[in-house]
Amino acid sequence: QVEVVESGGGSVEPGGSLRLSCAASGSISGISHTGWYRQAPGKQRELVAVITGAHTINYGDSAKGRFTISRDSHGTTLYLQMDSLKTEDTGVYYCNFQGLELGLRDFDAWGQGTQVTVSS
Repeated sequence: QVEVVESGGGSVEPGGSLRLSCAASGSISGISHTGWYRQAPGKQRELVAVITGAHTINYGDSAKGRFTISRDSHGTTLYLQMDSLKTEDTGVYYCNFQGLELGLRDFDAWGQGTQVTVSS
């Protein structure tokens, strides 16, 4: 079983920065796709940024130029550096890991979510 735990959310004023972290643990054989998603109040969950299995980085339109996704060399810790935050960035941010468990079963694991509030 794979567990994903996020940290680093909080409240910040517009123009500020936050850094989110997310760690995957458990019976992991390999990790492919990793990403950050967010859900604003009353809206559907949307893509923020992903690192694909081919190590390609893609950003959602709202994140381009302001957010940076990265992960450690083991691939089990994922980060999201968010700069120049706007009020519309407010929402619950979720981390996602996909890959293979020991025993070669696919897994698709989500964190519990961390709240980001941008307000003056």
